[in-house]
Amino acid sequence: MGVFLQVFSVFLITQVALAQLGISNGFLSLTTPTFSVQLVKDSQTLYSLKARSNSFDFIPGDKMTARQSNNQYHLGDITFRARQVGSSAWISSSSASARRPVTPLTVSGSTLAAADLAPTLPSTSLLSITRRWVLEDNVLQLLFDVKNSQNAAVEIGALGIPLEFNNIFTDRTAAQTNEKCSLFDPYPGQDAGYVQVTPLLGTLPPLVVLPVGRSPLEGWRFLSESTSSTPFYQSQTFEGLYEWQFHTLAYSQNEWSKVTPWNAPSSATLQPNQTRTYGVQFRLAPSIREIENTVKAAGKPVAVGIPGYILPTDQLGKLFLSYPSVVQSITVSPSGALSWTTNNDVKTSGWVGYSITGRTWGRSRLSITYADGTLQTVHYYVTKGATQVIGDLGNFLTTSQWFTSSTDPFKRSPSVISYDREVNAIVKDDPRAWIPGLSDEAGAGSWLAAAMKQYAQPNAAEVAKMEQFATQTLAGSLQNSDGTVKKSVYFYQPALVPSYSYPTSINWGNWWSWNQAASFAIDRAYDYVHVTAAYWALYRVARNYPSLVKTQTWQWYINKAVQTVTAMTGGRVGFVNVGLMGETVFRLLLDDLKREGLTGNATLVESRMKSRASVWAGQRYPFGSEMAWDSTGQEGVYAWAKYFNDTTTATNALNSVLAYQPLIPHWGYNGNARRYWDNIYGGKLQRIERQIHHYGSGLNALPVISSFESSPSDYYLLRVGYGGLSGPLSNIDQSGFASASFHSFPDTLKWDGYSGDYGPNFSGHTMGIGTYIINHPDFGWQAFGGTVLSTSPTVQVQIRDPLRRRVYIAPLGQILTLDAGAFSTISYNPTTHGVVVVITATPDGVSGAASAPNGRLLIQQRAIVSGVTLLKPTTSLTITAGAFVVPFTSGQATVNLAM
Repeated sequence: MGVFLQVFSVFLITQVALAQLGISNGFLSLTTPTFSVQLVKDSQTLYSLKARSNSFDFIPGDKMTARQSNNQYHLGDITFRARQVGSSAWISSSSASARRPVTPLTVSGSTLAAADLAPTLPSTSLLSITRRWVLEDNVLQLLFDVKNSQNAAVEIGALGIPLEFNNIFTDRTAAQTNEKCSLFDPYPGQDAGYVQVTPLLGTLPPLVVLPVGRSPLEGWRFLSESTSSTPFYQSQTFEGLYEWQFHTLAYSQNEWSKVTPWNAPSSATLQPNQTRTYGVQFRLAPSIREIENTVKAAGKPVAVGIPGYILPTDQLGKLFLSYPSVVQSITVSPSGALSWTTNNDVKTSGWVGYSITGRTWGRSRLSITYADGTLQTVHYYVTKGATQVIGDLGNFLTTSQWFTSSTDPFKRSPSVISYDREVNAIVKDDPRAWIPGLSDEAGAGSWLAAAMKQYAQPNAAEVAKMEQFATQTLAGSLQNSDGTVKKSVYFYQPALVPSYSYPTSINWGNWWSWNQAASFAIDRAYDYVHVTAAYWALYRVARNYPSLVKTQTWQWYINKAVQTVTAMTGGRVGFVNVGLMGETVFRLLLDDLKREGLTGNATLVESRMKSRASVWAGQRYPFGSEMAWDSTGQEGVYAWAKYFNDTTTATNALNSVLAYQPLIPHWGYNGNARRYWDNIYGGKLQRIERQIHHYGSGLNALPVISSFESSPSDYYLLRVGYGGLSGPLSNIDQSGFASASFHSFPDTLKWDGYSGDYGPNFSGHTMGIGTYIINHPDFGWQAFGGTVLSTSPTVQVQIRDPLRRRVYIAPLGQILTLDAGAFSTISYNPTTHGVVVVITATPDGVSGAASAPNGRLLIQQRAIVSGVTLLKPTTSLTITAGAFVVPFTSGQATVNLAM
């Protein structure tokens, strides 16, 4: 009994030591017109922040008992680094490092709660901090009064407030995750910066966190916490938390010293007894689409970029700014990276417009200073000319990443194989068997990109190599004769390949170093999509550029695609009844089967997809995957729900996407669908982090842009969708290597060294990118992916998107698509609705692109517009497989279209 009491006493002491937040001592309850608020009494940090309109809680109060130890951050905490002027060493302080109950202060007026944080700050802190929860003009604010309590001046080199919102999926069902949780992303735009917190349903009002006074969002720092116990911080079920940083100089001089940060680092100096107040405010936007209007209503600057913030040098970007104070100056870093002029596009008051041209490849930051001193930064990424970027990619994939070996025991030759850009070598060996094994996303990614590049921009030499790959390696090694697909052709089993030298530097003891049986398993449906896409892409080349294909006919390629889909849905493969990355290609395959009159195969594919869609129609959250939560299923679920007229399921899928694919004036976050664990499985730098333009960008943009085509006045969808579709361009470097994703942590900010799973990203890009012509109520005639040359009497647009195969004319609700050839210009008459199309045999701006024997033009109605009927050529043209055949004269043709 004595031993029991001793052990029990130790247990109690341990629990008390661990439970520092003070939850057991109760809460302070506060009410504002917008929120019901609970603060932990001892710490005065947020325990609950519920919207009064719907009771949605943005704070993970139900997980707080597992998050009450020291060094676990909560909203209301503060971290900083400071030093006395003249000293070189920064002293770090955090209110979360050694918690003690804060000292509550008497409140009055607009202050709801206040505390002196001295008890919970280190004794070495150079600053005195008072925290206040304030209701100002009915808006909840969190303020920190930062005072220099020393006898000498103190420099603040870093100051930040941790943000804790409910992005914890651990131990939750799909319903609980979607109904309780949120995701949050920053706009690191200095005084114009904000954080948006979007409930995963996509239909609930989002939270917008904005600066109070001069409290810039200068930096966005990931917060390290213990990962050893529930709810498993920095894991697949809990990405982790981030910190809003007002100043970042102390980090830029140390941990971030080798990195160019998003914003210029700053510090602030306080004289003895001087106080400066920093803070944020919490506003509820009516909907995700209303976030910008909420920012504007708060008196903060708003920026709208067209087509976004990834800008090829051959496109003219537009930037529209709205703020009560006038623009005083604009600068760019690096110097000369962008140039700009004012334009006269705006149609409504309160906006000013600029035309932006990219000059220098890579990241650039536009800094806008307003007359009242407010600083806004807008972040761009400049690429080469759009078609040249695609050309560079194809060349790199089929040269530097082209693997041939007559002695390779895994039969990977010939193929486009994974690549390590940091050592400029192909990846022949990796403990993750799929990466050098040509399958799963991170192994198939490179050859998938190479195949889809031929669909987008065929090149004779590249097509020849891809035919070798498809007929010898894809059909002969990776895919079995019955159409099933292996998870990898590479494996770790030395006894089976005694002549092969596995690197001894690799740890082969992890689960992912598959033996042959595991690698040759055929049970992963995701892998079948990539194989189907490769065959479909080569079918498209063979059908429309027949002189390029020497080995097989177009019929062979399309039949192999059908065989792969049939094998996937034949009952032997897992994950069939979830949405699959890139499966929009199944939808395109079905369209082509119908156009070719291949009725039997079309009926087969359609019936198999109908069975899957019927399953989803009975589920509220049919977006599952291998993971607890994912952003991979929505694309396929949306595509088939829309095809089979299941409006409810399609709408649910779209709303889900909008919750995790933000619209932000920053090239990295704009249109960047939430992905955060894939670098573990496909990257060289393996860690959980918010990935920038991983394959979620290109793929999740597909349902968004498709929805815009059906609702051509919903410009929010166009902006988000185009941002996501543009994302994959930024992954491609100046020589054509494409990285899996960009590392967002401020100590890294670089592209990953591995090619990894970039292929699905590029697949989404090629299936969705085009030029979108709109007449915007605020900005007039604009072209996403093109340059408006004139607006009267006709709207003439120069087509500048990477593929030049798709043009959507929003006032008509119609899309023009080329199977072969390239759009050069489109002229649209708003009065008569007539359209004049100029088509060329090759896209300009790239050498080596194959010349189309003729143009093949499709015209489709995507949205019903009053008074508009389907366009058709004014002269008689032959129709083949549903497309008008347009003969070229000297490599060009003009087609007049009318209703």
